[in-house]
Amino acid sequence: MGATEAGAPGPLELRFLGTSDSMGVPRVYCSCTVCKEARETGFNRRLRSSLLLDGLDADGGATLIDCGPDWGRQMEAAGLRSVRRILITHAHFDHIGGLVEWADACRYEGRKGTAYAPAEVIPTILDRFPWLERWIDFMPCDEPLRLGSWTIRCWRVHHGYNGYSYAYRFDQEETATSWAYCSDAIGLDDGMKAPLRGCRLVVLGTNFYEEPHPYETRSVYDVKEAIELQRELRPDELLLTHLSHDIDLMRDYGLPAGMAFAETGLTRRLGGSAKPE
Repeated sequence: MGATEAGAPGPLELRFLGTSDSMGVPRVYCSCTVCKEARETGFNRRLRSSLLLDGLDADGGATLIDCGPDWGRQMEAAGLRSVRRILITHAHFDHIGGLVEWADACRYEGRKGTAYAPAEVIPTILDRFPWLERWIDFMPCDEPLRLGSWTIRCWRVHHGYNGYSYAYRFDQEETATSWAYCSDAIGLDDGMKAPLRGCRLVVLGTNFYEEPHPYETRSVYDVKEAIELQRELRPDELLLTHLSHDIDLMRDYGLPAGMAFAETGLTRRLGGSAKPE
């Protein structure tokens, strides 16, 4: 089963701290309608993708998925001063750029944090930031990981032109609750789609509504492709994250029932005695 941390079954709260693609919204160089609105009223303002998991185990410590360069601002906005552990999807800067700041926070607190990542991802991170091991324990999670009442599995997915990433599936056996996080993927084959089936919630990355660039240069699904994927996988809910400045949250795209764009601060409760929202 891999590593185990004890905890009582209970509901898990997901909170989106960031829902942007790698560049953030607004882009500093851009004057498109979405970037202008993001500067003026902030409705479309988005930080790099990160998800807070509260209640993963009984100790009350916060857990994040990914730690991008906006980590500090996201922690402040969420009213958090510390985080116990982070699950890492891949070693691109928009997903690991905040590890340096987190390591400094761990140093200040006098304790080491724990970062779970697939074994092949860890050396890439430490090649770039070799000093992180002083304050962060990097633990491979290729085998299923047990945290509280949740079993967590990761698997490799196509990231298109950008290589590969990993997705995570969470299962709480006591309540038959499953959900998955797949922020950076495109062109999934049947084996890669299999863990996304049977989930109450799937969080999926989509950069554009309809991406105009040649397929071989792309790295993430677009919204129209996500609609087709929803029809195939049929989760109770599909939430879209990793949104570029092509996506205007003030616009009605006519998304099908059960699909929505994730906004900063959006929460969902899953498992335990909680009913899915």
